[in-house]
Amino acid sequence: MAFAKIGLTEAAIAGALDECKAAGSFCHKKFFTTCGLRGKPDAALSEAFGVFDQDASGYIEEEELKLFLQTFSPGARELTPAETTTFLNAGDSDGDGKIGVEEFIGLIKG
Repeated sequence: MAFAKIGLTEAAIAGALDECKAAGSFCHKKFFTTCGLRGKPDAALSEAFGVFDQDASGYIEEEELKLFLQTFSPGARELTPAETTTFLNAGDSDGDGKIGVEEFIGLIKG
């Protein structure tokens, strides 16, 4: 599991995914806390960013955010368009339509 290396447990990830099973129920702050990302050092968060940046562009774009939960578990649902937009707006502090690594770290810590 890609996230075990940064100290996330399967149980914590399963709990976080369970909390947002229903469409429209995803809250990034709650998810980051429940899965264990909040409180991790910047180096671990940078490593997690690399997992979410599936095309290795240096940014997490809207399509990657839509599939965010599936990064943790292939059977998880896609985020709804509204959830994806909310998530992107929460992390995109410079307004360029994507989330860079520093923005991602800030989003988790925020």
